Amino acid sequence: MSQIFHPSTNIVAKVSIVSLLLIAGGAGYGLMEISRSPYVSRANIPYDQAVPFSHKHHAAGLGIDCRYCHTTVERTGSAGMPTTETCMSCHSMIWTNAPMLEPVRQSWATGNSLEWNRVHDLPGFVYFNHSIHINKGIGCASCHGRVDQMPLMYQVNTLFMEWCLDCHRSPEKHVRPRDKVFQMDYQQPPNQAELGAKLVEEYKIQKLTDCYTCHR
Repeated sequence: MSQIFHPSTNIVAKVSIVSLLLIAGGAGYGLMEISRSPYVSRANIPYDQAVPFSHKHHAAGLGIDCRYCHTTVERTGSAGMPTTETCMSCHSMIWTNAPMLEPVRQSWATGNSLEWNRVHDLPGFVYFNHSIHINKGIGCASCHGRVDQMPLMYQVNTLFMEWCLDCHRSPEKHVRPRDKVFQMDYQQPPNQAELGAKLVEEYKIQKLTDCYTCHR
């Protein structure tokens, strides 16, 4: 009986299988890279806001503490957003005619709140409590980056689950003294491993990695 397939068919089949595996692997890698890119995570992309508020000017230049605007960050799950009254406590006296502050003046005159675009916007199925992290010695900059160096606010970290778990599994790498939580230029000391272990015990920090810790 004559041979149905040409001998080269074996080579073609092997090359085809290898090519399909390479294409599938490349496609998977490409999708993974896209999912981690700023296009998906929105990291490092400044957001348009009702007013071009500069944290660099207010926090670094003027030395305004985070808690002056984010008043509930130590007590509740939300850091809180400043009211128009907070803005006008200064801007009723300085930069009173600045065009960029017209939305603030309009908000004050009409009583309508400014509409800010949320920069750090977790999905609805993720629970996050600011006060817990603050009171356990996790600095603002650990999650939000050097906000005091941002003319326009943007997200530094991806906020992906693996990023959160990295800290939850090894909190001693990130914890700092409570009186340094709001210090933006805080630098970890050379003995961070020793200090971190001490603070984890002192602040009673648990390594919470159960699903229901964040997904409730």
